Amino acid sequence: MLANWVVIPTCLPLVVRRCHTCASERFRANGKFRVNAHHKLLDAWLLALCTGCGETTKVTILERTNVRSVRPGFLDRMHGNDPALAAELLQDAAVRRRSRVALDWDGAWRLDTGGPGHLDREVTDVSVRFAAPVPVRPARLVADGCGLSRAEVERLITEGKLVSAVRLTGRLSGDFTFTLKR
Repeated sequence: MLANWVVIPTCLPLVVRRCHTCASERFRANGKFRVNAHHKLLDAWLLALCTGCGETTKVTILERTNVRSVRPGFLDRMHGNDPALAAELLQDAAVRRRSRVALDWDGAWRLDTGGPGHLDREVTDVSVRFAAPVPVRPARLVADGCGLSRAEVERLITEGKLVSAVRLTGRLSGDFTFTLKR
């Protein structure tokens, strides 16, 4: 039997960047945008607040971009402070690279296993799907989903009772499958 698990984001991840005011390194993006117009050129930023002092930082989305080259729906979503757009843009590697930020996903996702009914079988095949590219260790997902300790998961991997086509000990943010033999 094939069980389907889904890694689901529960909120926006924290933005990792050093605060110039209090030296904190975490900012909370709240989905608010700022758009500035300079004649026919646009600048747009996603705003984030420091978790330590509340200072605002800007994650650059558009920089001196001609108004005609921006899709009207995209601009409307920014003016409407669309949280789904904020999530999409934070996951865009080009946006993160341009603004020199990273993401901290701790506490911003959950694992939906569909219930504990699949754990009592001799052999369990599990397909793990990511609703967003959340970097997480597959061994942690197996431990959380099966109710095992991480040491038990490591033991199962070394004994060959937990197998997958992907490496289970590193970080992964894409779909994968594994087989657990009891």
